[in-house]
Amino acid sequence: MSTIQDIQKECRGAMDKALDNTKREFAHVRSGKASPTMLDSVRVEMYGTPMAMNQVATVSSPEPRLLIVTPFDKGQSKAVEKAIREAGLGLEPSNQGTFIRVPLPAMNEERRRELVKIVHKLAEEGKVGIRHARTHARDTLKKLQGVSEDEVKHAEKDIQKLHDDYIHHVDELIKAKEAEIMEV
Repeated sequence: MSTIQDIQKECRGAMDKALDNTKREFAHVRSGKASPTMLDSVRVEMYGTPMAMNQVATVSSPEPRLLIVTPFDKGQSKAVEKAIREAGLGLEPSNQGTFIRVPLPAMNEERRRELVKIVHKLAEEGKVGIRHARTHARDTLKKLQGVSEDEVKHAEKDIQKLHDDYIHHVDELIKAKEAEIMEV
């Protein structure tokens, strides 16, 4: 049988997952600066199997507007280059033999606004995850037996405070990412 502490711990864990997922999703959204995580979503067709970029190459960012991709298997550099080009990220990689240069094009105002909208959509998904964790915890609390109404009410207040803290944290992430994207 679960206790109030178990329910609160489970709720915090679910909210942590939602927050971590939001952070991970934000890392994929391109800002003005190059980041090795930008290519995490790219799948490379290797030996007949689609593989994640980090499984087939190292990605580094030596300059703010440049990525360098170094395939582990030099013979597969064409496949890696093709995967980056076809990933729908608007990138034009150029094969330099042992590594691939991926210059980032300058972003215009319209593209920046689109990215801000995407960030808000991703943040809302994170907030929904946090709200879902709160709702699940409340429902579980109401089903507890052998616990006074006052204890349940107090636990609900704690969960609401936890919820508010996590939502505030997502809002802070939005502000930071928005500023990063809009920075010229």
